[in-house]
Amino acid sequence: MSPLETDRVILGDCVEAMNALPANSVDVIFADPPYNLCLGGELHRPDNSRVDGVDDAWDRFDDRAAYDRFTHAWLTAARRVLKDTGTIWVIGSYHNIYRVGSALQDLDFWLLNDIVWRKSNPMPNFRGTRFTNAHETLLWCSKAKDARYTFNYDAMKALNDGTQMRSDWTLPLCTGQERLKTEGGDKLHPTQKPAGLLYRVILASSQPGDVILDPFFGTGTTGAVAKALGRHWLGIEQDQDYAKAATARIARIEAGTDPALLHNPGRKAEPRIPFGSLLERGLLKPGTVLFDAQRRHTARVRADGSLIAADVKGSIHQVGATLQGAPSCNGWTFWHFELKGAPVPLDVLRQKVRAELAERMN
Repeated sequence: MSPLETDRVILGDCVEAMNALPANSVDVIFADPPYNLCLGGELHRPDNSRVDGVDDAWDRFDDRAAYDRFTHAWLTAARRVLKDTGTIWVIGSYHNIYRVGSALQDLDFWLLNDIVWRKSNPMPNFRGTRFTNAHETLLWCSKAKDARYTFNYDAMKALNDGTQMRSDWTLPLCTGQERLKTEGGDKLHPTQKPAGLLYRVILASSQPGDVILDPFFGTGTTGAVAKALGRHWLGIEQDQDYAKAATARIARIEAGTDPALLHNPGRKAEPRIPFGSLLERGLLKPGTVLFDAQRRHTARVRADGSLIAADVKGSIHQVGATLQGAPSCNGWTFWHFELKGAPVPLDVLRQKVRAELAERMN
């Protein structure tokens, strides 16, 4: 089979198209399949204006069994083309996501997270017969329980102002200038996803140069964001108008190319710095008193790089965990020292040593 040709839209059925691709060839799949939510008749607002809902042929299925067969078929094809180190994201609403989740598990995908996309501007429930449907769910899966996959934890933390990102994401619907329109001013696609949502998905689970596949490409949001973030993309779309609009949209995007701006290797990829090296370099002295941010615990630095606090001795991590009664502790961020009257985390000194090492290597 020929090598994978990326950065293009394949016009056709997603199952047939994926089966024609090389096996184990893509790094991430983002799938926004039909939700099977075609409205039973027109829906109107209180002012009697018509709601532009989903009534397209691609969202119509005879019954749940037909939808289940469709789901198993495209997920089977997706599993074949996904690398063993890759992950798949599937988004849906309460209409379909539970059936999709069951199919994913039937096919031995391993569920990593279910992400709740909380819409900051949801469409109201005009009939007033139930709660406003203000969220959708994304299922993020690897191919196996013990699979080695990409998760850019530090990038997500940085994106969230230095706080660990949670599994509930508050983002607006696709509106305004971002929404693609027809020549008549109507929505080109009824369920176009916001670029901000795909930004998080792609930044979290891929590296620059990876291949992102979207088997339900629509207006090409996945491809547009992937290109901007320096990833390769591949879209499959059966509607010629959507495919044409997606191709034109992505052509206007400037590709990300600067590795320094696109790649966040995370701290696990940085060189390991033993705590004792801080004493060897004279950055700390034996006897220095360390304390936590709230100054509830203190410990003294020993000449061999271990800590002592009351009857507790050990590494910066062990002593921190024991004093807190916790199973583990990151001593680099837990312990602080006094510098010009201000508390400074040990991690500042670790980064100083890393910077010196990097400068020497360059």
